[in-house]
Amino acid sequence: MGIVRKLCSTWNNLKVFRLGNRNSYSYNNFSSFNISVDPLNPSSSNSFLTHGIHVFQCPDTVGIVAKISDCIATRGGNILSADVFVPQNKQVFYSRNVFVFDPVMWPRMQMEEDFLRISKTFNAMRSVIRVPALDPKYKIAILASKQDHCLIDLLHGWQDGRLSLDITCVISNHYRGSESEVIRFLEMHGVPYHYLGATTKNKREEEILELVQNTDFLVLARYIRILSNTFLRSYGKDIINIHHGLLPSFKGSNPSKQAVDAGVKLIGATSYLVTEEGLDAGPIIEQMVERVSHKDDLQSFVQKSENLEKQCLSSAIRSYCELRILPYEEKKTVVF
Repeated sequence: MGIVRKLCSTWNNLKVFRLGNRNSYSYNNFSSFNISVDPLNPSSSNSFLTHGIHVFQCPDTVGIVAKISDCIATRGGNILSADVFVPQNKQVFYSRNVFVFDPVMWPRMQMEEDFLRISKTFNAMRSVIRVPALDPKYKIAILASKQDHCLIDLLHGWQDGRLSLDITCVISNHYRGSESEVIRFLEMHGVPYHYLGATTKNKREEEILELVQNTDFLVLARYIRILSNTFLRSYGKDIINIHHGLLPSFKGSNPSKQAVDAGVKLIGATSYLVTEEGLDAGPIIEQMVERVSHKDDLQSFVQKSENLEKQCLSSAIRSYCELRILPYEEKKTVVF
């Protein structure tokens, strides 16, 4: 996964991803700290404390949790939440810890050195630290087509702080006039909009690659073009997509009509990571559902589906930025 590779470039080539689920547990320790546990809202904590997130994967053995906890405690930190996952019949350990610390007592570079020693001790395959208050926000580009609902929701989520990231640009294969809501919003906030009219023979992928070089990951907000494997390899980082249905059901075009015709009682949306394995075949990050009935027609199906898509995509992006998503086996994810 691209963003984690980037975060780990200074960790002696340790690959850092995110994943886990089964024998999992979590605990909270709020002992003497009157602060919020939201890792992306450090301003709510005491002024001298800030939040850190540590994600870890290594061969399973005795003492990993104790070593990580001791590392944080000896530097004056305090764990607020911890999740551990050890898959059944697999000798592998996953963890995610959220903690508070004083950056004066525990400088950022010292923190990296401390966790690097733990990584070497346990032969870690993946390890990453993130301090949202000190580290740069993730930079993303959004690719969209004609439908605006997911794009507009992401823009407003970014504007009001629900999504803690920087939007470098919006790229679309659909032309929008200067009076459209999207263009007015982007101009007001200084976000570039690039219209790249694509065809079957020319998807404009080289131009897209040029525009997204400095991003940490991409978001497809109902982008209807299929990105080629050549593009995926060239970009080399994660791409989050939203599918207007409950994968693996109702793939392809017009899933709402498929659902109506099938007489379903639940509709949904799926966010997932794009892979070379084919359309809608990547590891699933998030799924959301809503009940429908015989009283719903196609219009109400579409309205409910669009609301689910917005919520599902936004939730997936937040989970990604909070390092909650970890790759598990080949086609799965676990979201702590």
